[in-house]
Amino acid sequence: MIRDIDMSLLRAFAAVVETGSVTAAARLLNRTQAAVSLQIKRLEEQFGVQLFEREHRRLRLTPTGERLVASAQKLVALNDELFLQMTTPDFAGEVRFGVPTDIVPTYMPAILRRFNQLWPRVRVSMRTGNSFHLLEAMQHGEIDLTLTTDAQPVEGAETLRIDQLCWVGAAGGTAHRLDPLPLAVGDHSCRFRPLALEALREAGRNWRMVLEVPSQVAQEAAVSAGIAVTACLRDSVPSTLEVLDSSAGLPALPEMYINMHTLRVGQHEAADELARHIRQEFAARFGAVPARQLRRPRVKAA
Repeated sequence: MIRDIDMSLLRAFAAVVETGSVTAAARLLNRTQAAVSLQIKRLEEQFGVQLFEREHRRLRLTPTGERLVASAQKLVALNDELFLQMTTPDFAGEVRFGVPTDIVPTYMPAILRRFNQLWPRVRVSMRTGNSFHLLEAMQHGEIDLTLTTDAQPVEGAETLRIDQLCWVGAAGGTAHRLDPLPLAVGDHSCRFRPLALEALREAGRNWRMVLEVPSQVAQEAAVSAGIAVTACLRDSVPSTLEVLDSSAGLPALPEMYINMHTLRVGQHEAADELARHIRQEFAARFGAVPARQLRRPRVKAA
């Protein structure tokens, strides 16, 4: 007897696998947590198997669940591709997209993967650098939209995420105990640099520059070697480094705003679609930015 699988059940399963929790999957799918839990239960009942086990408040795939992952993801992707082929405009062309170097590994893989699945004929040309130079490139017409990291909301831009700037050192390192404090930071156009130095000045902490380059890779190498500390967003701390908490004796750093700058709506359809996609991805992963956190003086883009 032929049995059809409810695609919404597979979509809920794939979302839980991707996000690691029912709560995050519910945000991604714009459903309630209870609805997603019920869909997982119905899928298990349909197959007559257990797909997840709870382990310390986290979900872990059973061996049977692991066997389902690849096929479920493939079926959901094929379903979405077919639906889009039949119902949406066939966007094509190129979008020039700017992203600060330090947040590329944190956010871009999932965003680019899903956008490519939806719009395979749109080429995304990604330009990386620091926020100052990316805004300059956009003002000169060299890119179509860009993300930036800023100390506050920016006039004409949309805040997607508020993250904490933090001190970072080598795992088990001791560089933070040295006086003067050895720093690996970007050049004078780096948004994190003045905030870190201002915090040290106010705390009366001496410092010396070990490395002063815009290369994120070079900064991380110096920190990994244990010869310096740096400042970066908490979401973007590499797995090889560790956040230095208050016990390290370093002054607190401020929150940072991840803002999206776009062209006038309708000026570039493919860029508008990428912007919409980025907005949805951030909202699904982190939820909407509370309005109360945006009630700060808005500054104009540099």
